[in-house]
Amino acid sequence: MKRMVRLSARRIVFGSIVLLAVILFGTWIYVAQPSFRSNLPTEVDVDPGRLKRHVTALSQEFHPRNHEEIENLEATAQYIEGHFRNAGAEVSSQDCSIGDRAYRNVIATFGAGQGGKVIVGAHFDSCADTPGADDNASGVAGLIELAYLFGANPLSREIELVAYTLEEPPYFGTKQMGSFRHAAATAEAGDSLVGVIVLEMIGYFSDRPGSQDYPSIFLSLMYPNRGNFIAVVGNLRQRSFTKDIKVGMKGTTSIPVFSLNAPAIVPGVDFSDHRNYWPHGIDAIMITDTAFYRNKGYHTMGDTAGTLNYEAMAKVTAAVYEAVLSIDY
Repeated sequence: MKRMVRLSARRIVFGSIVLLAVILFGTWIYVAQPSFRSNLPTEVDVDPGRLKRHVTALSQEFHPRNHEEIENLEATAQYIEGHFRNAGAEVSSQDCSIGDRAYRNVIATFGAGQGGKVIVGAHFDSCADTPGADDNASGVAGLIELAYLFGANPLSREIELVAYTLEEPPYFGTKQMGSFRHAAATAEAGDSLVGVIVLEMIGYFSDRPGSQDYPSIFLSLMYPNRGNFIAVVGNLRQRSFTKDIKVGMKGTTSIPVFSLNAPAIVPGVDFSDHRNYWPHGIDAIMITDTAFYRNKGYHTMGDTAGTLNYEAMAKVTAAVYEAVLSIDY
């Protein structure tokens, strides 16, 4: 009798383990959308030195870039605007003023009217008095170098690059965010839009074991524990667009690419400008080094230009370029 009880208990334990494994596997398939598809290596060249110069300028020459530093924010906008013009873009501004304080988004357009539009954006302000090298001078540097790539190569679709103002506190999550205003204007225009890609911290990488954290144990079981990859992040309604961008990036460079689709209650999933397009039914995803889950200099004075990996940033930028070109709808 005791032997039968022990056997029954073992079956229950074994069955529970199998059930848990099935649930974990199914969850991994759903949120991570693993893919064995890949691409040929990119032939475009992004100069790490140029990326470093952009990050250094934004994080040192125009520091600080918070909402109270109107002159520095405007100098940053002019810096971005100048590079957009040099790249051959049609450049415009979107007013984002609050009271008597003048703020603006800077917009570059390539291939106007050529098929479904893809928007790529990055915010150029920083939190409080922090240098904001990774957050988010890295994303802006990638945006600028994308402008040169799109300007130098033939396009089959319209590309809009947007440098957003006022992403950081105290305006994060409010209608004063530059991306909130841009999303509203984009929805009102009713243009044929494929989707939005937001570059949010793309410069911090580490091969050290344990250098990558996650908001839950389940995610830590599904993804690497080394912070040497780039992530494509969307909510549960963005699964198709998220996978398309990830697949478009994979294999174009040596940077590993992973994706996550999860509800906004998972901390970090909506922590950038892409969130403001979701209420309008627009596909919008974030490309990120995962921010504070990896970079412990996040929102501190330690977020400096010297902590970033510009070779990896160059690969991420090239991979995003290839992904935009690969979208076939």
